[in-house]
Amino acid sequence: MVKKEMDYKTQLKTDKFAATISLACAIHCFFMPSFFIVTSGVLFTSIDNELIHKIILLIAIPVSLYALGLGYKNHKILSFLFIGIGGLLILVSAVILGESFLGESGEKITTLTGSILVCYAHFKNHQACKSLDCSSCHD
Repeated sequence: MVKKEMDYKTQLKTDKFAATISLACAIHCFFMPSFFIVTSGVLFTSIDNELIHKIILLIAIPVSLYALGLGYKNHKILSFLFIGIGGLLILVSAVILGESFLGESGEKITTLTGSILVCYAHFKNHQACKSLDCSSCHD
């Protein structure tokens, strides 16, 4: 019973962290160009935008897969796992194909779509945990 409660607590934390990373990816994609324009006179170095995308993705993939896997283990709802993995694959395709293939708008739409799917999957995992009456592990 203690192991199961630890899994629920871990799942809750990783779901929240993974959803936050996905949102950070979307925010970065939409607001970083504005940040560069506003700070162009202040910043003397340029931050590689694609490197940031790759770093966020390298953090998001293992955390999301771990949280989604725990969610499936705890709830046995396969659809959330598939939705989350689909969202991650869309995020990966946005980074791999990039602006040169998708265009600026296409890359943003692809990134936003992937982020929304990943966040949705983690949100549904969280809701499923609450509905299974494991409320003692939610603060």
